[in-house]
Parts: sequence; C-alpha cells; structure tokens
Amino acid sequence: MARMTVWLQPKVYRALKVKSATTDRSVSELVNAAVIEALREDAVDVEAFDKRSKEPTRFFEQVLKDLKRDGLL
Repeated sequence: MARMTVWLQPKVYRALKVKSATTDRSVSELVNAAVIEALREDAVDVEAFDKRSKEPTRFFEQVLKDLKRDGLL
C-alpha cells in the first residue's frame, strides 16, 4: 500500500474517528472504501455517458420551451 497525507477539516476528522471506533474499522479502511466508492461511481457515470454519446443533442433552452408549451412550467 502507498502512504500519503490527507488534510481533513477537524469536524470531519472527529466524525471519521467516531465512525472508526463504532464500526471497528480503521480510518485507513474507511478512507479507502470511500475513495473506491467514488471511483466506482465515476466509472458508472463514464459508462452511462459512453452509452448515450450517440444520442441527438437537445439544447436546454428547447427543453424549457417544450416544458412551457406542455404546461409543466
């Protein structure tokens, strides 16, 4: 494993320490799990973007216009 320094806001660090104590997991385990989850979410987002990249583009202004026309705005 690689070693690094991370600076956290004091309240965030205290909350992390409490969670560590109550879950019987180390701070490192909790941070690793959070980073892995964030990367997993990014991968899902990239996959969804790739799947939709061939769809036609709709400008936001047109979407608003359609919603107003349909009485939804």
